[in-house]
Amino acid sequence: MTHNILRLPAVLADTGLSRSTIYLRIAQGVFTHPVSLGARAVGWPAHEVTAINAARIAGRTEAQMRELVSALEAARKATA
Repeated sequence: MTHNILRLPAVLADTGLSRSTIYLRIAQGVFTHPVSLGARAVGWPAHEVTAINAARIAGRTEAQMRELVSALEAARKATA
């Protein structure tokens, strides 16, 4: 698996969501938290954005989305 990091403009383009909606969904637990790239830069692992988009397209419920986000973030920490 490649480990591409998407910056916010790419995440917005890939999801079709606005910045405020991305951060609202993070607060709701249905979108992964960004990773720090430096003092003032963050990004999202591309495979996580792809998984979230696929789950939304598949019609997953909010509860299922929270489970997916938890699993993605747990996997992120396990590989660190």
